[in-house]
Amino acid sequence: MQVTSRQFKENSHKALQDEELRAALNRVKQGFTTKRREAADALPEFEQLRDQARDIKNHVLENLDYYLEYFESRVKDQGGHVHWCSTHKDAKDAILKICKDAGAKTVTKGKSMITEELALNKFLEAQGIEPIETDLGEYIIQLADEPPSHIIGPAVHKTREQVTELFHEHHQKYGYTEREEDAEKLVGEARAVLRHKYVTADVGITGANFLVAETGSTVIVTNEGNGDLTQSLPKTHIVVASLEKVIPTLEDVSTVMRVLARSATGQEMSVYTTFSTGPRRKDDIDGPENFHVILLDGGRSEMIGTELQELLRCIRCGACMNHCPVYHAVGGHSYGWVYPGPIGAALNPQMVGLEEALHLPNASSFCGRCEEVCPVRIPLPKILRHWREKAFEQQIAPKPDRWGIELWGFFAKRPGLYRQVTKIAAKMLSLMAGKEGRLKKLPFNNGWTRVRDLPAPQGETFMQQWQKKQKREG
Repeated sequence: MQVTSRQFKENSHKALQDEELRAALNRVKQGFTTKRREAADALPEFEQLRDQARDIKNHVLENLDYYLEYFESRVKDQGGHVHWCSTHKDAKDAILKICKDAGAKTVTKGKSMITEELALNKFLEAQGIEPIETDLGEYIIQLADEPPSHIIGPAVHKTREQVTELFHEHHQKYGYTEREEDAEKLVGEARAVLRHKYVTADVGITGANFLVAETGSTVIVTNEGNGDLTQSLPKTHIVVASLEKVIPTLEDVSTVMRVLARSATGQEMSVYTTFSTGPRRKDDIDGPENFHVILLDGGRSEMIGTELQELLRCIRCGACMNHCPVYHAVGGHSYGWVYPGPIGAALNPQMVGLEEALHLPNASSFCGRCEEVCPVRIPLPKILRHWREKAFEQQIAPKPDRWGIELWGFFAKRPGLYRQVTKIAAKMLSLMAGKEGRLKKLPFNNGWTRVRDLPAPQGETFMQQWQKKQKREG
């Protein structure tokens, strides 16, 4: 996927002018957030489960090498193959070799953020292999030639009218010549088109929500059942996952799953939870003849033992972006790479470079809602602050930003001077605002006042009010 994180400001300005996008994003705000709260409130032990899920993930990260090696041994015991891939190129090369060995012409795919990291569809197409997305949201954005804008709802930025136009454009060759606007009929149309693809695919590729060390199983969680068809009908099944997806035991998986669906979509459990353990056995009625697991590092091992390690607890539920006011305003594409929202703002600087993703850690009001709803309690604001500090230390941040911070630091280290300056500044701003009490333009604050007025300070500074209150009570 092409990285456009450097253009976050431009991307955001464009998104803010897109009325159809704003209408589509309202569904996130009104749907996912409400359902998550209701699901959490209905489970008395929900907060305790979050603690347990966090502790399980922390334990894994502290013993990652052991659990990955144990997982590999169990996969091999079941007749499968594990491919260790340090880089995205290694992973793509491994997948291509498996596809060529299978003589693949077409590949069906389940939803996978790791394959988005790899830009796998474009890669396979360049090699003469047709990739077919089978998740409805992924299928829609594949037709639109767009990346996903959300972790669990890839096409959440699309309105029904836009989907109608996409289907009308691309499905006429299958005999669907009428514009269909009914949602249920649109789903039926997609199902009918994809049905033949499942049967004729040579290889099926899925991601993995979890890798179970105890059994060598891979787990996918879906609401459509497309993942089951993708991995059971083709002769070869490839699972693409990152290292941190490993979980020690089946019992641990059940614990984490109890917070996953509730945090993601507000369901008690997703409709389909599928465990895959090796290729088909002698008495199995279906399943792949070949089973491969691609284990991608992609820079994640560098995060172990650093301030970023807690990011590896992420279980890709999307709760942070569902509750983020910035994401609600600008959507996922503005972030410019695979992972949008607060998790993207925290993770992408590591994955694509801080200089490229400089604006993302600043795309936050630090309201803390992302950390508040994260099922594994990732301290996202702390990590965003870490990246801001790094940008300042490495002098990557724009000069006006650095100068402003240095100036503020100068006064903050001198409390007496700071109080005098803020007292004068508050008085001046109040005078500039006049009777309306609002500033329409302010030097060095054009980013704010270009689109909104700035409320002027009213009356005294906080310290002045505090000192008066102390005297009254003293």
